[in-house]
Amino acid sequence: MGNRFSRVAVLIGGISSEREVSLRSGAAVVQGLRAGGYAVEEVDVASKALAIPAGVEAVFIALHGQFGEDGEIQQLLTDMQMPFTGSGAASSRVSFDKVLTRECLERCGVPVPKGELLEKASDRTIQIPLVVKPPREGSSVGCHLVFKESEWEAAFADAVRHSGAALVEEYIPGRELTVGVVDGQVLPVVEIKTASQWYDYEAKYVTGDTKYVVPAPLEPEAVAELQSIALKTFDCLGASDFGRVDFRLSPEGRPYVLELNAIPGFTATSLLPKAAQAAGIGFSELCCRIMELAHL
Repeated sequence: MGNRFSRVAVLIGGISSEREVSLRSGAAVVQGLRAGGYAVEEVDVASKALAIPAGVEAVFIALHGQFGEDGEIQQLLTDMQMPFTGSGAASSRVSFDKVLTRECLERCGVPVPKGELLEKASDRTIQIPLVVKPPREGSSVGCHLVFKESEWEAAFADAVRHSGAALVEEYIPGRELTVGVVDGQVLPVVEIKTASQWYDYEAKYVTGDTKYVVPAPLEPEAVAELQSIALKTFDCLGASDFGRVDFRLSPEGRPYVLELNAIPGFTATSLLPKAAQAAGIGFSELCCRIMELAHL
């Protein structure tokens, strides 16, 4: 059976703090789609003046961060009547904003760490150790793990610098896990083992000493629970096509959802492609399956 679209565009780069990662994700997606028989235009998004080449029938959004995952570019494409991959504008707006995500998940009964949104460092009620992060950034930009009171003020100031307020959450010790969803299929659980205590930007993209275990060594009941919560998170946030739900699993075995990545990375070290591979879905097939789902 032939591809649903013949000529597509991959949106890469973007204008967010995650531009470099997006360039790498985008380049990989372009190769994956070309291997699957698509005619692919690569569009480097360098401003909000979006121009799609003539003849393109649908676009694969490989942008991370603001003007990529936050619903704005999805709304532009909807207005242009151009089918695109991933979640729609309304869902993207919610999943990109960690505060809106928490509110939505709490309403759905999905477990999240205790948290509060603060504009002033002195208003904090959550005890150390804690995590402080900007509500609307990705790839752990501006995120800090605070273990000592003396680190609090500087960490808070950096998080606030990104968006005027900071989300403060209790730190959940334990294991870092992630669960991908593609076209309604829940992928094997991935465990992330970092040399540091925190899966930050350095651990994700720079140091190269982070280990990924797929499938994660867990009891079948724990796997089933994580996969079930991942699907519930996906549905609760109104996400579509694909995404990745990040968890902490406490030493007592309690899972907590940290966030939904509506456009997870597609680089060589990215988690969704690793999980798909473990489920028998090769990289090109993964890209093509997502491309085929493009919608308004």
